[in-house]
Amino acid sequence: MPGTDTRTLNPSALSGVRFLVSKRIEELESVADSQEVELNETIAQRDQIHGRVSRLSVGWEKLIAELPGVDPERVDSNFRALAAARADLAASEEHQRETTARVQGLRAELEVLRSVYRSLDDVMASSDGPAVGAEQLRNASRQVFQIIEEERMRIARDMHDGPAQAMANLVLQAEILERLIVRDPEQVVSELADFKNSVRTVLDDTRRLIFDLRPMTLDDLGLVPTLRKFVREFGERDQIPATLRVLGQDARLAGPLEVTIFRIVQEALTNARKHAHPTAVEVMVKFEPDSVEVAVRDDGVGMDLPATEATLDAARHFGLISMRERAERAKGTLLITSMPGRGTEVLARFELTA
Repeated sequence: MPGTDTRTLNPSALSGVRFLVSKRIEELESVADSQEVELNETIAQRDQIHGRVSRLSVGWEKLIAELPGVDPERVDSNFRALAAARADLAASEEHQRETTARVQGLRAELEVLRSVYRSLDDVMASSDGPAVGAEQLRNASRQVFQIIEEERMRIARDMHDGPAQAMANLVLQAEILERLIVRDPEQVVSELADFKNSVRTVLDDTRRLIFDLRPMTLDDLGLVPTLRKFVREFGERDQIPATLRVLGQDARLAGPLEVTIFRIVQEALTNARKHAHPTAVEVMVKFEPDSVEVAVRDDGVGMDLPATEATLDAARHFGLISMRERAERAKGTLLITSMPGRGTEVLARFELTA
């Protein structure tokens, strides 16, 4: 009929957007949780410093009351201690304000993302016809574009607060070294050691940021070397014994499939760290002539899988959802087996086409 919108919605596109949104929700929840832990620690530290300032202030008032019969060195020492404590308190309060703002921003972004996720569910389940569905999709798309812009802002903020700020400090250290070369050459040696450590820290932070966005080793070296590096660093960072076992002949896979497998392993290990509390984890990659399998096993607390499966969306188990949707988009299968107290295994299998 004239004037009727006969366009149909693309289920595959909707599923892809829904998957990306669910993945971002999972990531943001993890970041928000860690930021809230940092905020609580900052508040506790601020309270301790505030108590120290109060005690020093009382001592300072008593000291002033005893003037002029007080040793000048004692006056100077107490004054410096009080000034340093007040400076620490001001810095702690500023850090608390910044962390609070970050937590509030993360929570606000999470609410937007959850709204988008619900909208996408409504679109996929809509039975009101293509016109209503298209309007819902347009509303969801506007929110997705907002999320993309916020994600760009987050990356820019991470770069500014991390590597960019650290590099500015390196420039300052270099200027100090320039002056010391003339005035105190011997001190330059010890300062150079600090300078090199600072450079290494900046380099590590930058590499970690790049790796989170996209591991370059996937393109350069392939899946197995990337997994070997990731599993090793996972074990070192989280102090959980982690091993990688490769069966069959290691071979390069199609680029998108390597990314899919890596992200599934990344998500499975993240879930194990956050929820399973294991004493050991193992990643197994099995290459066969016409297929590839990847398994992630942990000896953690496990879970009641049927109950968890029944409440995936309601309980926002976006890690499980994202692994499933990644496997499905790559035309693979994903099987999760788990029992309370007996650990969890995530097994993904992908057929290889010539």
